[in-house]
Amino acid sequence: MFEYIKGKVTFISPYYIVIETNQIGYQIAVANPFRYSAYLEQEVTVYLHQVIRDDAHVLYGFSDLDEKQLFLKLISVSGIGPKSGLAIMALDDHAGLVNAIETEDAKYLTKFPGVGKKTAQQMVLDLQGKLGELEITGEPKSVSMKQDDLFTSVDDSSLHEAIEALKALGYSDREIKRIKVELEVMTGHKTDEILRHGLKLLMKK
Repeated sequence: MFEYIKGKVTFISPYYIVIETNQIGYQIAVANPFRYSAYLEQEVTVYLHQVIRDDAHVLYGFSDLDEKQLFLKLISVSGIGPKSGLAIMALDDHAGLVNAIETEDAKYLTKFPGVGKKTAQQMVLDLQGKLGELEITGEPKSVSMKQDDLFTSVDDSSLHEAIEALKALGYSDREIKRIKVELEVMTGHKTDEILRHGLKLLMKK
């Protein structure tokens, strides 16, 4: 079982990132791949959880151990698989997630893709009182990050990438269509910024 990987971010897609170490590129599914845009071609540490299925071996990545523990707690709930777990974590509002579970706010929880009323109730039942000890920053750990890389220029393709990332998380075309006009206002922003804004809009609708 893998604990973490330390290597260079060489590729970012709406579905995963690739980290190269010892001349091997590892495909890693993460909650928000474009969070790593500022770290492209730089070395990072990503904590891992491996899921072995009949048709695939999948690595899921997290910025630190607390984020990994949150994922493990989420997928321990009946009805929540790894894809749904990543979709829940992509919002980065983990304080809001914990509060929703503690206050039994099923309406908030059912706004995540793949989470129906029954699953939301199960989340409350299984996780209430068990998440408060986690401290989650949601930021990758870079070994050699340059401040200038935070302000790299972007083009209109960022909007398309953000929409594809929302689809990868499980949001339907219908749901995305409802917020598309508000996303188009952000054309020219970084993909990560558009994606985060889109996730917030989806939680409000």
